[in-house]
Amino acid sequence: MSTITLVGTRLAEEGREFVYRGESDACEGCSYRGQCLNLSVGTRYEITGLRENAQTLDCAVHDSGVRAVEVEPTSVPANVPSRQAYAGSKASLAGPCPHTECPSHQYCVPDGADFDEERKVQQVLGDPPHDHCQLDRDLTLVEFAAEGE
Repeated sequence: MSTITLVGTRLAEEGREFVYRGESDACEGCSYRGQCLNLSVGTRYEITGLRENAQTLDCAVHDSGVRAVEVEPTSVPANVPSRQAYAGSKASLAGPCPHTECPSHQYCVPDGADFDEERKVQQVLGDPPHDHCQLDRDLTLVEFAAEGE
């Protein structure tokens, strides 16, 4: 089910994904707080629609203002230990990785998933993009189901 929220006009395009980080200090006293701060912190969302004829509203955070969009929680691609990588099972991330130059880093430390949580594996995608894990982990690339699924 979609939720209507406000995002910066430069970010407002269908298909764009983002992780909601919560309230900024600049939000204090804003009259649009109810429409803007209505998502779950740490959840990955996809913009599924732009509200037609929506006006651009002034915003202390976004220099070009904000506009109304429809969003839905979306899946998170992630590397998990191979022994946990089965569609329909619960899996968790292997743990932090300091190797930011690795092509798999964005999947080992993905936006929208935490190390201390188990998530449902929606789909097994296959081998991770790296040739060799520098931490000697046996990993498989999966898609975690959207939160709430």
